[in-house]
Amino acid sequence: MAKTLRRLFTVLAATVAAVGLMTTAPASAETSSDTGVSPFIVGGSRVSTSTYPWVVYLATSTGGQFCGGTLVKANKVVTAAHCVSGRSASSTRVVHGRDDKQSTAGTVATVSRIWVHPSYRTASSGYDVAVLTLGTNINSTYLPLATPSDTALYAAGTSARIYGWGTTSSGGSASRYLLGATVPVTSDSTCRTAYSNYSPTSMVCAGYPQGGTDTCQGDSGGPLVAGGKLIGATSFGRGCALAGYPGVYARIASYYSVITAQL
Repeated sequence: MAKTLRRLFTVLAATVAAVGLMTTAPASAETSSDTGVSPFIVGGSRVSTSTYPWVVYLATSTGGQFCGGTLVKANKVVTAAHCVSGRSASSTRVVHGRDDKQSTAGTVATVSRIWVHPSYRTASSGYDVAVLTLGTNINSTYLPLATPSDTALYAAGTSARIYGWGTTSSGGSASRYLLGATVPVTSDSTCRTAYSNYSPTSMVCAGYPQGGTDTCQGDSGGPLVAGGKLIGATSFGRGCALAGYPGVYARIASYYSVITAQL
């Protein structure tokens, strides 16, 4: 089974279940009638931006959601490089404060600048981080970045949270609503067993040995949160929520200096 990008280009586009890397982040959802949502991210439940106001999603200029992101300053969003590499700022929007993608709640912000890590080539080779500068400030709580001294947040077994509007199964339908779930950070050795290209200096993995809870297509760029800080950005994985294959995230602490230089 090929590694898949955890990215969904638009809500209406067909989800790609196995093409290269899983650069869109966590958890998708099997959703979705107008009256309800499946209780999975994969393996999660519906949550609200009123509780997690720093969770945002990236959209095309016509409104199609394709990735997630995290508000880290009033006009700055951290996401995955694979989400925005090659995109123009003018064709990109950031949606804040909208749980239901079919609603008009919250703020739709334009993007004035896209910074992609200069060493980024592919998600599986690391450096999968980007910073968006918004055309307007958003009056909201934002999430602090993990720093190089936050080593405890990356210890195996640390409880972390994932969020996104992606699919609830590999190749499934995108969730209409924001979903969240809890996953443990895995050890570097566990992640290296699953992915031969795993780099502990640029990546971190999270997930249960038995699978069942994960990010999925459309969640790329979204947050992995522990200790009240952003410790990862959803990057790639093999399938979604498979046993033995945790999700892979950009290790934010490793990029702390270059990210803060953009803030």
